Amino acid sequence: MLIRTFKVGDEPVLRSVFYSSVHDLTGGQYSSEQQFAWAPLDYDQTTWADRIRGIQPFLVEIDGVVAGYSDLQPSGYIDHFYVAGAFANHGVGRALMNHIHSTAKLLQINELWSKVSLTAEPFFSKYGFHVEERSEFLLRGVKMFNATMRKSLLT
Repeated sequence: MLIRTFKVGDEPVLRSVFYSSVHDLTGGQYSSEQQFAWAPLDYDQTTWADRIRGIQPFLVEIDGVVAGYSDLQPSGYIDHFYVAGAFANHGVGRALMNHIHSTAKLLQINELWSKVSLTAEPFFSKYGFHVEERSEFLLRGVKMFNATMRKSLLT
């Protein structure tokens, strides 16, 4: 398992990871309609590329295949945290979360937070995040649910 930084040109594979994560792993908590609102088949490639370049994610590769990705913003915000369906329960999420924690320590970030799907909530809880607020919102006209989760890194 290799963790590396984002390179321009990674955008399409990260879109595939995102799509797979949403459609392959969230079915227990989200309907098909919600999954397609969250990760539609058709998307604006330029908007996606700009978003990914803006968050500067790090990627986990297994045998040269991108298995997941995440980011950590200077504010401690984790915008994206996705593992491809084929790599669920293979330690990819753990590797991403450990990398987030070690990077936060290096950057002297005292708190981590994210807007987390219902599916990811138990995983984030396992790493000491707590639900601060639950949200209901419309995405492409479809009702969605998530939670803002936070973790202090001060001991």
